[in-house]
Amino acid sequence: MENKLITVTSPLLPPLEEFQKMIADIYASKWITNNGTFHRQLEKELAAYLKVPYLSLFTNGTLPLITALQALRIKGEVITTPYSFVATTHSLWWNGIKPVFVDIDPATGNIDPNKIEAAITPNTTAIMPVHVYGKPCDTEAIQEIADKYGLKIIYDAAHAFGVEVNGESILNAGDLSTLSFHATKVYNTIEGGALVMHDEKMKKRIDYLKNFGFADEVTVVAPGINSKMDEMRSAYGLLNLKQVDTAIEARHQVAVKYREALRPIDGITFFDDMPGVKHNYSYFPIFIDENKYGMTRDELYFKMKEQGVLGRRYFYPLISTFSTYKGLESASPSNLPNAHKMADSVICLPMHHALTDEDIQRILHCIVK
Repeated sequence: MENKLITVTSPLLPPLEEFQKMIADIYASKWITNNGTFHRQLEKELAAYLKVPYLSLFTNGTLPLITALQALRIKGEVITTPYSFVATTHSLWWNGIKPVFVDIDPATGNIDPNKIEAAITPNTTAIMPVHVYGKPCDTEAIQEIADKYGLKIIYDAAHAFGVEVNGESILNAGDLSTLSFHATKVYNTIEGGALVMHDEKMKKRIDYLKNFGFADEVTVVAPGINSKMDEMRSAYGLLNLKQVDTAIEARHQVAVKYREALRPIDGITFFDDMPGVKHNYSYFPIFIDENKYGMTRDELYFKMKEQGVLGRRYFYPLISTFSTYKGLESASPSNLPNAHKMADSVICLPMHHALTDEDIQRILHCIVK
């Protein structure tokens, strides 16, 4: 279909008949939320799949960030990146914490560890890095800094489902890691998320915090909120877990085809796979050098859009340019040159499991002159 709209992403959907059977089971049990059977099963199966010791499910991917900061009692200032989705920094703001932006490493799009120490003040209590596009941060360098200054680390791993470095889950880095299971992600539960922790004591604290602080029927031990995942989405997630590996491999093949076609194009660059990393191919960003390519990023973006191909300028604009944050000293463009350059040149191409060869050719036809 020549006029078919090619979207930047498409949700991984479980088989409808199987989902309907599980919904029937939920109806029969009349247990539709509050740590039901499918919820407990999904926590167990996800922890095994992701190679993590403990995991708590949430109703979306933002609440784990907010809750992680509460669980670790983070106050004052937190060092983070401007090159991310707004939820990263909004979670700090909601907790009354001042974000301090540092620049990114242009080789990865991730926070630059070499810039972190200079941003540390007596008020700094934590670092919140992001595994941008699912590419692992330099976790060893960041951990060294955190250990030196006694700081906590919360990783926003919204993009990093299933990502491993030398066989080890990237989610085990730092003190806590958060995941998003939004419909746009590699693995989704429609809306959903999770918090990954290292020990049972923290798992228990997180589970209290996401259920109003209840420890038992009559005991409230903390000022928690309600952020529990329900049984419907847990069932949906169990079914999607069975097919996520196939979906990731399909994404991998799309990335291979993109790279093969775009590598010779002057003025277009992209990320290659990192050595020793098991990637999930959550995004495929390209970066436009308008002087070499002969067209600006925005000109190409709108050209694609006119031809029914929806890319995404992700992450543009930078969080540091938004009205809430632009007054911060660390938000100055002179402090963040690499982040601004990347934000001003990026287009994420359509990337999902359902792209056909015809779709890929249509996308490339917009770009390859």
